[in-house]
Amino acid sequence: MISWFIDQGPVIQALLATLFTWGVTALGASMVFFFKRINRKVLDGMLGFAAGVMIAASFWSLLNPAIEMARQTSDHPWIPAVIGFLGGGAFLWLADQLLPHLHLGFPTSEAEGVPTTWRRSVLLVMAITLHNIPEGLAVGVAFGAVAASAPIDGVPAATLAGAVALAIGIGIQNFPEGAAVSVPLRREGFSRRKSFLYGQASGIVEPIAGVIGAAAVMMMQPILPYALSFAAGAMIYVVVEELIPESQLQKNTDIATIGAMLGFAVMMTLDVALG
Repeated sequence: MISWFIDQGPVIQALLATLFTWGVTALGASMVFFFKRINRKVLDGMLGFAAGVMIAASFWSLLNPAIEMARQTSDHPWIPAVIGFLGGGAFLWLADQLLPHLHLGFPTSEAEGVPTTWRRSVLLVMAITLHNIPEGLAVGVAFGAVAASAPIDGVPAATLAGAVALAIGIGIQNFPEGAAVSVPLRREGFSRRKSFLYGQASGIVEPIAGVIGAAAVMMMQPILPYALSFAAGAMIYVVVEELIPESQLQKNTDIATIGAMLGFAVMMTLDVALG
């Protein structure tokens, strides 16, 4: 099975990897069949954990390889990293302004984006869907980078093991995300089945973004450092704008912070050990 995966092209690898991350989102959403509510302290710890994973992935799996790749063609390797990083944040900011969505724990009156009559459940799913776009993109770009990047001093700047580590890390933090959507919907009166369907639906965008990311860097290799940095910037935007504020909403700051530290440590371990 492993050798078969290695033999596939980067686009297929990205598709399979993001189908895995979507599957873990669905697995998390399935918790609604067992629980009607999540203890707020547990939820804040999980949100912090997800934030820690994304911060670590942004540097170890995306920004650092982008800078190393840029060293091959530029005397200023920080330029692609800065431009791509800020571009990723700008993209998420624009999507935030345009697409109606509602963050967990906030009343419907505080929905963001253009005004809409969408139901609260749809707005909640849209918020997590926006969150999942940079995650899928990051995984896709990481797999595309393996084939598109040239070795530096005989050492690959991007490795298949590193891309797999990123997919595993994103998958791990998708589990609490799926539960964080489906269980609150159940508490608001939705059936278990409908709550599950909404929860897993938030992850559908990841395979789409993953395939686009992998295909883009394969077709336009010079943009690779920018693409890696773009994905990192988009993920950091999500962490600072969404995950950290939501994890601190109920003042469980220590629990959320410990969760973030653990998430960072897990992702860093995966990336260094496998990448």
